[in-house]
Amino acid sequence: MSDLAARKRAAREAAFARRAAAYRVEGPQAVHLARWLRAHPGLDVAGYMPMRTEIDPLPAMAAAAETARVGVPVIDGPGLPLRFREWRPGCALEPGRFGAQVPVSGDWIEPRIVIVPLVAFDRQGHRLGYGGGFYDRTLARLRALGSVTAVGFAFAAQEAVEIPIEPTDQPLDLIVTETGIVVPG
Repeated sequence: MSDLAARKRAAREAAFARRAAAYRVEGPQAVHLARWLRAHPGLDVAGYMPMRTEIDPLPAMAAAAETARVGVPVIDGPGLPLRFREWRPGCALEPGRFGAQVPVSGDWIEPRIVIVPLVAFDRQGHRLGYGGGFYDRTLARLRALGSVTAVGFAFAAQEAVEIPIEPTDQPLDLIVTETGIVVPG
C-alpha cells in the first residue's frame, strides 16, 4: 500500500468516527443547505440518498424540487462517472449499487449544482470520499461540459486539518454543514 493510500485510509477511519458521533446529535441539519439552494433557484441539482451516518440532504432537496429538477446518483459500474436520475419527494425507489436508493424511473439530468456526500473535508475545499472516485470522475466530466458548483455537505465534525489529495481529486466550491457555510480559500 502506498503512503498516500495509507494516509487516506487512516483519515477515513478517523472521519467515520467523527461523523458517527455527529450523526447521533439531534436537530435540523439541512437548514443552511436549503437556504443556499433557495438562493440559486431553477438550476438543476444533484443530491444523494443518505446512507448509514451521512448527513441528510432530503429536506433541502425537497425544497429545491419546487423550483428545479433534482436528481440522485446512479452508479452504472466501476470506473464510470455517475449519472443522475430525476427524483421527486415520494417517487418510487429501488436499491441501487452499494444499497443507495435510486428512482425506479425518471429523466436523466445534467446538474449545475452537485451536492456531494463525503467522509471528511478541509478548509481548502478538498474532500475525502469512500475511495471509488465516482464523484471525482463525475465532477471532472461535468466541469468539462460547463459551469457546475460542487457543494460538499457534511457535519462540521467531519472537518479535518488537511486531506491527502492526488491529481484526480476534484475540489469542492463550498462546504455546507449543520452550523454554516465554509468557502474554501
